[in-house]
Formats: sequence, C-alpha cells, structure tokens
Amino acid sequence: MKIGIVGGTGHIGQGLACRLSHNHEIILGSREKDKASEAGECIINALNEKGIKSKCTGATNQEAVDEGDIVVLSVNYKYLKATLEPLKGFEDKIVISPINPIGKGDYFYYDPPKEGSAALAVKSLLPKSAKVVSAFNNISANKWKHIDEELNYSVAVCSDDEDAKKQVMNLVNEVSKLKAIDAGPLAMSSVVESITPLIFNIAKYNDMKDVGVKFI
Repeated sequence: MKIGIVGGTGHIGQGLACRLSHNHEIILGSREKDKASEAGECIINALNEKGIKSKCTGATNQEAVDEGDIVVLSVNYKYLKATLEPLKGFEDKIVISPINPIGKGDYFYYDPPKEGSAALAVKSLLPKSAKVVSAFNNISANKWKHIDEELNYSVAVCSDDEDAKKQVMNLVNEVSKLKAIDAGPLAMSSVVESITPLIFNIAKYNDMKDVGVKFI
C-alpha cells in the first residue's frame, strides 16, 4: 500500500514513515520537495543501519495526495486550512487526521474549531467522498522516531465510514505494540482529541515524559 503523508517532514510525519516504511511505500510530502527528499533519504539510511529495508520517497504535498492510497495529514492545526486549500484529489481517499487543536496558557487546553473537532474540520474542507478517519492522536511525537522503543499504547479510531475505519485499525495494529480501539463515529473525535492536552498537563505537573493512553 502507498501512504502519502502531507506535512511529512515534521516529527509525527517522519516518525510514522519510520514505523511504516518497511511494510508500505511512503510518499513523504512537504511544501519543499528537496526537504522531503532529504528527510526520506535519512529515514532509509537510519533503517538500513538497523537491517530494515524500507521505501520512502520525498515529494510535494500534492504528490503525496496524488500517489497515496491512504493520506495522513501530519499538520499543525493552525496551518490546516492553508495547507489543504491548494491541494486537490482527495475524492474517495482515506484521509487520516492525527491533529489536535490545543491551546496553551498556564496549562494546556482543548481549543476546538467551530466544527467541533479537528477531524470534523478536515471533513468540512475535503470533498464529500473523502473518508476521514481520526487516529494516532494521543501518542507523543517524541516516541515515533525511536524505532528501538516499543509503542505500547491504545489508539482510538473514529470514522463515519466503517470500511475505512477497519483499514486504518489494521494499519495501527502493524505498528510496534499499538492496539487499535474502535471509538465510534467521527463525532467522537472531539473526545479523543481532548485527551491530548490532558496528557500534556499530566506530564507537566507530574514531571513525566511521553505519557500515553492504554485501555485495558
């Protein structure tokens, strides 16, 4: 399967590429193709040193959309609209949103858009046939690229398209020891996204690092 990552040169985008590129072809998107190509080569070389063969190609964000069977939006929420507006070709594609709209003052807090969640905002910006799925929202960005470390967390997955949800849950279950959990329709994404600022506050006030969520 080909997985396109829009905004793929950030921590989460590169981390996902590291974790998935041994099983799938990754198209690492960026506004600057040269930057994406350099990041893709670094990922391939880093995995090769560990004896892991991978395929990760640098591309523009538009090429990541065009070539991906599944498209991941690895974008900070405040840049979401500006990133998506010039992009075309999302029709009938599975689009994964790991985006969390978070505000920060003396503490972290959930700051959702008028649509109710980042995932619902994504849905409003894309063609009706796009199959939006929220996933990977509550995993620390620092954990993704550390291939030698296990990711032993639960991943809540929300979507209004049951087939798309199942495909993404299967993808989640391929990564380390992640366990996909069906969290219901896309309307539930607001609850899932709001867990991330809670995690940040727990880490801050308890001097903890890389806090995650596990449902047992």
